[in-house]
Amino acid sequence: MSSTDVTKNHVALLWGGWADERDVSHSSAEAVAKALAEAGFEHVDMLDVADPQFVVALSDGHYDVAFVAMHGAFGEDGCIQGLLEVLHIPYTFSGVLASAMGADKDVSKLLYEQAGIPVPRGLCVHRGEVVNPGAVVEELGLPLFIKPAVNGSSYGVTRVTAPEQIDDAVKLALESSDHALIEECVVGTEITVPVIGNEDARALPIVEVVMEGEFYDLKAKYEPSELHHVMPARLAPDVYGRAQELAVMAHQALGCAGCSRSDFIVKADGTPVILETNTIPGMTERSLLPDSAAHDGIPFSKLCRMFIEWALEAGN
Repeated sequence: MSSTDVTKNHVALLWGGWADERDVSHSSAEAVAKALAEAGFEHVDMLDVADPQFVVALSDGHYDVAFVAMHGAFGEDGCIQGLLEVLHIPYTFSGVLASAMGADKDVSKLLYEQAGIPVPRGLCVHRGEVVNPGAVVEELGLPLFIKPAVNGSSYGVTRVTAPEQIDDAVKLALESSDHALIEECVVGTEITVPVIGNEDARALPIVEVVMEGEFYDLKAKYEPSELHHVMPARLAPDVYGRAQELAVMAHQALGCAGCSRSDFIVKADGTPVILETNTIPGMTERSLLPDSAAHDGIPFSKLCRMFIEWALEAGN
């Protein structure tokens, strides 16, 4: 179907699942459903992936395209993408491999390094390994961030300021992932850089993230955007351009499609250090990527339509 007829497509809007981010997914899906209706889509069905009849409903629904509004495990890690591949249903955002690599912070970190993108110093700990807190502090210093290698929305993340906190922080991180990252605390300006598009991907305006807490935690992420988002980010022009360039490089290194959103800390010397890339960022109007797109003159309804167009273009 041509892009001029894109609103005539029958859309399966996938949400839910069993991850920590189920409620976040529901918020995204409701916002996307409203946006697609505003864009002129008449046939959009919200399908909860956790519904026992989900697979039957999806396979028998004669859907032209799927809009994936899932975050975290099963939605952002390649699982749902694999099912959609089997069913030959085009879908929004990244494919199986890019999703899986983006979801695993240890794997994506290796790809960033290979692409020449600065990353924090750190180490990976697998379930069952013994951690020597003294050796960790000697190598990486304090404070530290300890987080699940596979999870999202800041679930399981701890800022560690003393060696005796390390064991509990690792234990918490390993509750939701079979391996965890222990990383140095990079000090500087926290920014996030949205990228949209397929092969012609481009960076949107950079969002500077400001907060009162020790880091941009789950509570802060879902407070009103005006409390925490500064656009454009207050960076020197050359640093701003470099951060956008690195975000596109991360998008391409992972093989992302449709969109991505990479988080960085900009050090005092102007070096942007990447923390992670989200392959399915939050999709409410106050979420970081849609907020940035709106600042760039792209309303949320148009953005969601663009995601459908890119999905059909890619064919996944």
